[in-house]
Amino acid sequence: MNCFRNFFSTTVVGTLLVCSSVLFTQIVAAQSNKATILNSGKNKNIAQRRIDSQAEAKLLKIYQLIGKGQNRQALAESEQLLKVQPNFQLAQLVHGDLLSSFVRPVNGLGDLPKSMPLGASANSNTAALNELREESLQRLKALRERPPSNTFPSQFLALSDRNKHAIAVDASRSRLYLFENTNQGVKLISDFYISIGKLGIEKTLEGDQRTPLGVYYITGSLNPTSLVDFYGVGALPINYPNPLDLKRGKTGGGIWLHGTPSEQFSRAPKASDGCVVLANPDLNHILKSVSARTTPVVIADRLNWVTNSNLELEKSSFNNSLMAWRQAKVQSDLPKFLSFYTADFSNYGKNITQWTDIASNELAKLKGQDIALSNISMMRWVDQSDTMVVTFDEVIVGKRTGVTKRQYWTRENKVWKIFFEGVI
Repeated sequence: MNCFRNFFSTTVVGTLLVCSSVLFTQIVAAQSNKATILNSGKNKNIAQRRIDSQAEAKLLKIYQLIGKGQNRQALAESEQLLKVQPNFQLAQLVHGDLLSSFVRPVNGLGDLPKSMPLGASANSNTAALNELREESLQRLKALRERPPSNTFPSQFLALSDRNKHAIAVDASRSRLYLFENTNQGVKLISDFYISIGKLGIEKTLEGDQRTPLGVYYITGSLNPTSLVDFYGVGALPINYPNPLDLKRGKTGGGIWLHGTPSEQFSRAPKASDGCVVLANPDLNHILKSVSARTTPVVIADRLNWVTNSNLELEKSSFNNSLMAWRQAKVQSDLPKFLSFYTADFSNYGKNITQWTDIASNELAKLKGQDIALSNISMMRWVDQSDTMVVTFDEVIVGKRTGVTKRQYWTRENKVWKIFFEGVI
């Protein structure tokens, strides 16, 4: 058992996953029917859901116990975890490892008894074990590499009062972070293990099994009764392809945040056709928090964590451009107003020429009336270009209602210009 302990104590909580493959396969098969009943999302009470949401924390506690050489306590904890979450395959694997450690020495990762017959399913078993090891490593990485306190992703340049929550996905860590927008600033309130596309990130084509990168918004919430079991307890579609994606010729659609089948607690880090997949208890938590149209979803290869003071200069600089655009509109100065738009500008299929006629009529109707911009949010995306996604309410001063607009700005020779604008 010393070898078993040493592997787990090589890092903060360790990274070992050794197993009895036969035991793992038998346990998962035996528990399948029970898992379907317990984890359907329809037969659970609140207490059961609370237990489910703590599954990852319980697993990490088991790792810590093994790292301390307290294998019997770890075994007791794993038995308790599996009673309430029998379809947590990674927990099943660790439980099998613990049992194996009591009857034979463990000499390395995936160390199987030499006498164990591999059979025709050896390759599929090996692939499944490798996926579970990768899941374990990703969960442990997220534990060791916590975001610094009082920081948030650099894409959240400014959130408005309407953005009650925001989501950021770090693909390199297989992690989704849920934020609350409070009076004291943007606060990280929860984070969850997730799966992304089978072929990774940077979706460009329909069916390429990749997860898109960029700034998106939740567009709705799909009723779980309308979904097949594969999607778990629900789904939250996002607006891929967004205007930047369309400008770059990207295709495809149907990118969701969704759950897992009832017989499966979580999936491998790379296992979807492009969607972001969460365990059902984690998705339930998000479903209760977010709102359609107002919740941004950033999906990045690796998140850059910053403090609010880091962004003040950038926020102020862009706000000056936005206010200059507003002023040109108030003054009904058509040439100056159009100078804020790119040559390849689009508005739901309309090009810059068609937009010029619309803009001319809109400025004529204003007749010098002042307009106010409120509930301004700024989401910044930087890759080969610099993009700002700004959403705001536009209201003629003195009137009660107006419109909510979203603009996509890009830097052209260090000058911010609009390449998409539309009412949402």
